[in-house]
Amino acid sequence: MTRSEFDDIRAFLADEATHAGDLLRIARTLIDDLEHARMREAVLRTHYLRLLTAARATVAADVVNAPDPLAFVRHELAERGQLPEDGEAVQRILSDAHTAAALLAALEDGAPKQRARGMRLRRCVGKHRSLPR
Repeated sequence: MTRSEFDDIRAFLADEATHAGDLLRIARTLIDDLEHARMREAVLRTHYLRLLTAARATVAADVVNAPDPLAFVRHELAERGQLPEDGEAVQRILSDAHTAAALLAALEDGAPKQRARGMRLRRCVGKHRSLPR
């Protein structure tokens, strides 16, 4: 759900002309959205754990000098259609990995964010906004 949708819901709830039936409808929709998000999280956690297990098995296989230590990771990537297909894709993937590592390193440095000076922007929240009925 986008920030704007949250703002619209807040405005709708704050509107004194909103009827109880409308609130019940919104509550049901939000419960459905929450359930969908929880299911999506469970699927993502499963994918993450499978990939993590494959990565650990790959490192363990490399430690004992197994003949094909990458078999575990290769299998997981193949199941998701994520194996690189040509040289260009390989270079792009390596470049993306280097960029991601650099961005993570910059985040971990914890450089303090500088606030922009000047006029403060107001949030778009208020009773004047309403949801379509």
